[in-house]
Amino acid sequence: MKKYIWKCLLLSMVITLGACESFFNVETDNVLDHDDYISQESEMYAGYIGIMTKVQAIGDKAIYLTDTRGELLEPTKNAKSELYSLYNYETDLTGNSYADPAAYYDVIIACNDYLLRIYEYKEKNKTSVNIDHYQALVSCTLRVKAWVYLTLGKVYGEAVWFDDPMREKKDLSQFPLKNLDEIVTSCKELLVNGFDGVNGRLSISWKEWLDPETETSESIYRYWDSMTPEYFALYAELCLWSGEYQKTVDLILSAMNARFAATVNDATPWMRNDKIGGVYGTIWNLLNPAPQETVSAILYDYTQNQTNSLLKHFGSEYPNEYLLAPSTVGRTRFSDTSFNPLGGAAADRREGVTFAKDAAGNYVIQKFRPISKPARANAYQDDVHIYIYRAGELYCMLAEALNNLGRTAEASALINAGINGSFPNGGVSWAGFTDAWTTAWRVGEKNRTYADKGVRGIFGLANRKFTDDQQANDMQILDEMMLEFPCEGKIYPAMIRMAKRYNDYNIIADRVCPKYTNPEDIRAKILAGGYFLHWNLK
Repeated sequence: MKKYIWKCLLLSMVITLGACESFFNVETDNVLDHDDYISQESEMYAGYIGIMTKVQAIGDKAIYLTDTRGELLEPTKNAKSELYSLYNYETDLTGNSYADPAAYYDVIIACNDYLLRIYEYKEKNKTSVNIDHYQALVSCTLRVKAWVYLTLGKVYGEAVWFDDPMREKKDLSQFPLKNLDEIVTSCKELLVNGFDGVNGRLSISWKEWLDPETETSESIYRYWDSMTPEYFALYAELCLWSGEYQKTVDLILSAMNARFAATVNDATPWMRNDKIGGVYGTIWNLLNPAPQETVSAILYDYTQNQTNSLLKHFGSEYPNEYLLAPSTVGRTRFSDTSFNPLGGAAADRREGVTFAKDAAGNYVIQKFRPISKPARANAYQDDVHIYIYRAGELYCMLAEALNNLGRTAEASALINAGINGSFPNGGVSWAGFTDAWTTAWRVGEKNRTYADKGVRGIFGLANRKFTDDQQANDMQILDEMMLEFPCEGKIYPAMIRMAKRYNDYNIIADRVCPKYTNPEDIRAKILAGGYFLHWNLK
């Protein structure tokens, strides 16, 4: 694969990163091939936005690489052989454009080069550079780099690690090939130790920098901040992979408590309450990310030639190609009461959000553009935002960490009926949680009307059973993720994480193999290590 990384390197050194108007209203030509591309302070920002254009290019890649091999999707008759190769767990993926990781390394190379360029600019202009902005841009770049490396680890199980800006041809064999555990450790070290004395904790406020006079709700820049992975969510996920469960809990609870305490607004950010339950489909069916659900998201704008391929793969309306479809086994899990206890609910609302029949009678994934009343009026408008982290994921990560700390009641509440379901009158006694999760919380003269109801509670579903069996509880969380995150690139990595934890890769196979006509062949491939994509790294 090193020859492919070198191909990526050469492309990065000659390709221009011409950004689009409006959303990215800067010029970033020759970001990597110019000796002095940061020559004035405005170009510090332009260079970072250039990195974001590369992030846009990989936004949907993990969905095709993991969900195709996961519990739900199967290729249609329209799909090319490359998708079938992924689906069938083939080990020789040479030349497969989906499997080629070069675009991920392209982002890493851009991050490394940008860090050195911005440092050189700061050193030459110490009296004039805005040091707060410099540090924030460095910090955000570190998080992007760490997130991309973590993604590589989750998909491929290994990655070549380098911090060199790659301005000239190098022998890549000098750089270490790290496995997933080593990648997680290195990502944490990168975020803690940082670059030039700057760690990965600082944030950019594009709205405050570029549009301070406009009300946040009216500013076109209000969504820009979400493009960079949030530190707390990224580091919490890294700790979940490394088994530092208390750190995961501390990071997520601190962030959620602060958000919940600040407002009793019906659409309190990150809270799973009746408000988000009632408009669940709009998490994707809006032209911008849903504020209540958004932690971090990759944005696109069709009018500015910023697109992904989600509608192309999942949609059946022309010009989309309907390359991937839900399997019958995967789709019927939503209504199978032995898998998804519905209780008094007639159905799980997520089923209707995720699936529909098109005019030809084919089942399609419709969550990114529903057949009825789509926000994107035209089928070719392939600019659906992609969530890096969202509120439902915070709940599931927090529940997983708490379960592995033996805090079963708290984990169950998050997945099932919510904290307010256990403390409807406030007085929350669980360590780390506050009354801000409940209707007892008051800001000014107003109490909270819509309190936390958990992942399942917002749909009126029955509770999943949690006991003193830690592994069984983890399986309940994993099975709930299969209903909450289809086609988002989030489920298969969680399967891998739990399989690693219990050294039982049947955890993956038991959920994946039922969709196949040759389930035992696929199980054998998974148990032989096929859960990671195999790409030639020599």
